[in-house]
Amino acid sequence: MLREDLNLCGTKHGCELGECGACAVLLDGQPVLSCLVLGVDCAGRDVLTVEGLVADGRLHPLQETFADLGAAQCGYCTPGFLVTAKALLDEHPQPTRDQIREALSGNLCRCTGYQQIFEAVEAAVEQSASVRSAERLALLPDGGDRSARPSGEGSASLQASGVTHEHHR
Repeated sequence: MLREDLNLCGTKHGCELGECGACAVLLDGQPVLSCLVLGVDCAGRDVLTVEGLVADGRLHPLQETFADLGAAQCGYCTPGFLVTAKALLDEHPQPTRDQIREALSGNLCRCTGYQQIFEAVEAAVEQSASVRSAERLALLPDGGDRSARPSGEGSASLQASGVTHEHHR
């Protein structure tokens, strides 16, 4: 259904037995193997494919680091790894190597040997942390410029701003 009816060709046909992870998508934020889920069971639910990782024309940090670090060789398994890793980072923004290994254990790759994949997820964690820090600084009244504060002024405390990030699917 995803590929033929909706023209979302990032999700791959793999083993069609639920063993390889090439067809992974996020269903209500949780990784599932689309070859084992009926389309009718997805009615009214949030389905995220690899195409939905791009937001405002920008690649997701995972997509950038996979490309930069050679985590995608032939690319066939990459969409499944990307959405599965996204689910992990949504739940655990600072995962350990063991958590990454466990989360991705249902995805098979015949090209990379997994080391580059684990390193790409770790690099995306670092990149996302840097972006979050920059965004927090931008929320400060002076844009994070400590030189703009009058002398003797203490640290600013950030309050919830109510800003949300929209995901385009």
